[in-house]
Amino acid sequence: MSSTIAAISTPTAIGGISLIRISGDNALVIAEKLFVPFGKTPVSEMAGHTCAYGRIVYDGETLDDVLLTVFRAPSSYTGEDTAEISCHGGLYVTKKVLRAAIALGAEPAAAGEFTKRAFLNGKLSLTQAEAVADIISAEGDSALKSANMMREGALFRDVKSVSDRLVELLGGLAAWTDYPDEDIPETDPATILSALSECEKRLEKIIAGYDGGIVFREGVSCAIVGRPNVGKSTLMNALLGFERSIVTPAAGTTRDVVEEKLRLGDIVLRLSDTAGIRETSDGVEQLGVKLAERTAERAQLCFVVLDGSEPLTCGDREILKMTANRRRIVVINKCDLPQKLDREYFSDDILLEVSAKDRLGLDRLRDAVYEKLSLDAGTDAGVFVNERQKNCCDRALSAIRESKSAISAGETLDAVTVCIDAAADALLELTGEKATEAVVNNVFERFCVGK
Repeated sequence: MSSTIAAISTPTAIGGISLIRISGDNALVIAEKLFVPFGKTPVSEMAGHTCAYGRIVYDGETLDDVLLTVFRAPSSYTGEDTAEISCHGGLYVTKKVLRAAIALGAEPAAAGEFTKRAFLNGKLSLTQAEAVADIISAEGDSALKSANMMREGALFRDVKSVSDRLVELLGGLAAWTDYPDEDIPETDPATILSALSECEKRLEKIIAGYDGGIVFREGVSCAIVGRPNVGKSTLMNALLGFERSIVTPAAGTTRDVVEEKLRLGDIVLRLSDTAGIRETSDGVEQLGVKLAERTAERAQLCFVVLDGSEPLTCGDREILKMTANRRRIVVINKCDLPQKLDREYFSDDILLEVSAKDRLGLDRLRDAVYEKLSLDAGTDAGVFVNERQKNCCDRALSAIRESKSAISAGETLDAVTVCIDAAADALLELTGEKATEAVVNNVFERFCVGK
């Protein structure tokens, strides 16, 4: 981390303001070469957490009037000397300022490198650093609340309490094993079992938040499926509130998958309008039908659309059979027409009766989706672990259960110690206290450049 890095920390698009961040040992030296203050205080004499108004001048050319903010180590986001230049938000001028900083000795920052330096400098735990990315990508209140709780150290504290208890157990076992001649009482297996059971419960509670977290953090893939002309595309447009899918009276209009995001309460549905599923001799339509079937198979949720003004057809039954083992909501469309569909056939399904054309019944969709996904719309967010964190918890939980089994089977405490040690290592990897370089690099690869 001896190098000084620079990057644009705002989106690379035209806006009111852009921010270029420079961090490292020479950050303020580079900033002073670039920045000419309108006042009398040079960058080298500016106190931390102060701003100055001036202009960026490079190679004799004035690039822009800017605001420069100085953060001095260790009281900065990265823990290093940092300068942040707020310039006008044109793409060309923003990139010229960045290129000038690089020409004066800064290196282009890699994805997530500022936050990685904050972690390596002890400003953040690994779970807190991951929370930064979750705050940026949050698309709903629950995801944002969870990310902020994580950023404040909630997960770190929960996991730390378990790992500390395991390390305490290991200390007692090591003392008794390594110093047999000393008058150290043998650790009672019942005491170890009790402690491990408590750790097991805590980890189970943490892991339980994973499925809900995936839904709130990443959204839900949702396929709209059904035979031709039941109103799938009309439903798609009605849900979105604009014309996204082409709607015509002709069967088989939709050939490809049409995708769009829909915010539904506190979650995001990634909708896919698919081709009508039926037997056909049309080669292009056949490809669309196969794609529709694959989309339904991969989706986390299916809206199976039926025409309520017609009796159930063989084609409807085939689609219902195809989605029988999927999470699905049966959408009975055209409720504004005389109904002929047998409702008793769907005793185990959540039914939603709508008129997509007239936008009737859509207000009940949110409750139906939350019920199918087993979500409580009124519950405050907990801490949602991500895939890496869950994997560490799973490994720790498995090792703890192996430890309990070893004790119950009467195995030696040496064998028990090995299992407890594996559990503690998994949790220390989760918090970053014992993470490998590969694990750390993998965490920060999903960050955007400039953060």
